[in-house]
Amino acid sequence: MALPVGAEAPDFTLKRKTPEGLVEVRLSSFRGKKVVLLFFPLAFTSVCTEEMCRMTGGLNDYERLDASILAVSVDSPFAQEAWAQREGIRIPLLSDLNKEVSKAYGVLLPRVLGIGDVAARAVFVLDREGKIAYSEQTPNPTVLPQFSAMEEAVARLA
Repeated sequence: MALPVGAEAPDFTLKRKTPEGLVEVRLSSFRGKKVVLLFFPLAFTSVCTEEMCRMTGGLNDYERLDASILAVSVDSPFAQEAWAQREGIRIPLLSDLNKEVSKAYGVLLPRVLGIGDVAARAVFVLDREGKIAYSEQTPNPTVLPQFSAMEEAVARLA
């Protein structure tokens, strides 16, 4: 079960592939900013592509609200980067290859399609202090999150 509103967002450090190489991204480095933390099942899938492209298209709206967007999946950072380049995704994609962060947030789905454990499609909006102000896990991985609800949650935060 996904972490509820009001809970402290577990800190993490995950790898991201950039043109310069692998870099570490630590959630606590975003304290003082609002964060939209997206979990998605797998790169190179149609629903995940739709979600990340839609969020990329809304980056300016979230930046105006002083919010950063981070996306997490169990894919390798190399697969994530190839997918991002192919689809024009500009959101930082973070690799939870060992699945520890997905477990910590309560969004790890076991044996999806018989291929293994993946992150559920979930959204957490974090306030400037790192507390969860909005939490959503879709009923199944083929359902997109409520984009308007997450944007409203970000807009309500001071």
